[in-house]
Amino acid sequence: MADSERPAKEGWQGRYFEDFQIGDIYRYPHGRTVTQLDNSLFSHITLNTNPLHFDSQYTRKTRWGRILVNSTFTLALVTGMSTTDVSQNAMANLGWEKVRLPNPVFIGDTIYCQSEVLAKRVSKSHPEAGIVTVRSLGVNQDGKVVIDLTRQVMVYRRGHAPQAGEFPPIQ
Repeated sequence: MADSERPAKEGWQGRYFEDFQIGDIYRYPHGRTVTQLDNSLFSHITLNTNPLHFDSQYTRKTRWGRILVNSTFTLALVTGMSTTDVSQNAMANLGWEKVRLPNPVFIGDTIYCQSEVLAKRVSKSHPEAGIVTVRSLGVNQDGKVVIDLTRQVMVYRRGHAPQAGEFPPIQ
């Protein structure tokens, strides 16, 4: 039987509203080491001109003594890391609340992410979706929390999400 004739097993498609249970904890399986390029590009793309994020001579004179990773990069990274479990089937992100940054992130730190389901309810305005509230933590390689946030996501109910692109037939 040719490869194109064998049925393929579906990959992870993400959670739908019905799959979330209050109290569940999802841990992203991979860490992500932050590089100088990540931080520099993100800071410049977003027009963040604080020299703490790109000027090593300047940062030597600060309490940190080295370049500090842009905190909005940390927010974006942890949000992205949680996508496979939290918002793969989202209709929309509704907001981030209580974003705290208790410890700094430096170039070379590896960030890990976990999310806990705090609440869920059916949407009043979009019956094809529900609203899920999660608390996500970003933790560095030493186990120190570098970001702690709560966010709400509107997630499609099973059978209501647009279908992703079809895999093309193999010739």
